Amino acid sequence: MTTALPTLDRLNLADATILCRVDFNVPLKGETVVDDTRIRGALPTIRHLTSEGARVVIASHLGRPKGQKNPAMTLLPAAAKLAEHLETDVVFSHDTTGPAVADLVKELEPGGVLVLENLRFHAGEKGNDTGFAKDLAALADGFVNDAFGTMHRSHASITGVAAHLPGAVGLLVQRELEVLGSLIAASGSDNRHPFAAILGGAKVSDKIGVIDALSRRVDHLFIGGAMAYTFLAAEGHAVGESRVEEDKLELALRLLNRCKQRGVKVHLPSDHVVAERFAEDAEAKVVEEIPDGAMGLDIGPQTLSEWSRVLATCNTVFWNGPMGVFEWDSFAAGTRGIAERLAKLEGTTVVGGGDSAAAVAKFGLADQMSHISTGGGASLEFLEHGDLPGLAAIRSA
Repeated sequence: MTTALPTLDRLNLADATILCRVDFNVPLKGETVVDDTRIRGALPTIRHLTSEGARVVIASHLGRPKGQKNPAMTLLPAAAKLAEHLETDVVFSHDTTGPAVADLVKELEPGGVLVLENLRFHAGEKGNDTGFAKDLAALADGFVNDAFGTMHRSHASITGVAAHLPGAVGLLVQRELEVLGSLIAASGSDNRHPFAAILGGAKVSDKIGVIDALSRRVDHLFIGGAMAYTFLAAEGHAVGESRVEEDKLELALRLLNRCKQRGVKVHLPSDHVVAERFAEDAEAKVVEEIPDGAMGLDIGPQTLSEWSRVLATCNTVFWNGPMGVFEWDSFAAGTRGIAERLAKLEGTTVVGGGDSAAAVAKFGLADQMSHISTGGGASLEFLEHGDLPGLAAIRSA
């Protein structure tokens, strides 16, 4: 996949102006960046561009302002944090396009960096408006997309701009494709096996495609989180008041049968941590069968022990989705336990972004994983389809 994509060496960078799409969708507390992981992830590409003498125009979204300017979602704090990491001045534009922005770009020295205001303050971003894409492209001579976490979106700054400028993927995207591409390539009995996938989160419907795709490659499939209760209910187990997608019960059975036909061992929780209400201070109990009036909020200790034993035999593990409501201490043991088990593995451990990445970071285990993806939805879509709209746009430009 990466060999078919143009990389940074395709572009003439010296004295050029490069529009660099990054993912600075960082959590803010007031005017403070709470977690700068995504900013740090973009630094290698930005530093490469500036070291080659390019003028770098940074573009990103933050939050969901719905096409309206919202001061609470300004990228100014992210620009300030970027300046700290680069140890140089960074210019900030309070607009995304227009004459004033063009003037700021012209004033940049080679190696200079300008951060545009939140792209989603403009309705044309999510609408993939051709005019907005052309206006963004008019600011630069070339385009670099290093926003892997947004590459599954057909937005103006992802797919639209690529049609108007020579483009390339950044170093972060290259690394993502290298790691996730190796999972797609895992087949037969090569040294990546036994290969396990752990899927959690809320909805079966969000992961139908990736379950089917992974079932063609993995030896073990572990299903936890709220989505496990749809599978358990489909098999006839009592799940009390647990979240169940009633309209997906037949689909869940078909997926389970498909895995069985393909020789994939599916692991569902055998015990659960439950509560009678969805609240942080709710009393937690461990049960094997969920009674009426209770809801499952985490996998139980027996499940964790059983799963950990199997995971210890695996050479490759992909994990996307928490095992329970890990934000609450009473229901975090399952997710923590899985993270701790993966941290001890000698093989390859890939965390598929999103809540899984947040959990690994919360438990202080991020540096013990082989790779933590910067894109939850993007990583799943790539594993399912082997491509993303943002990649296709650059490849065809």
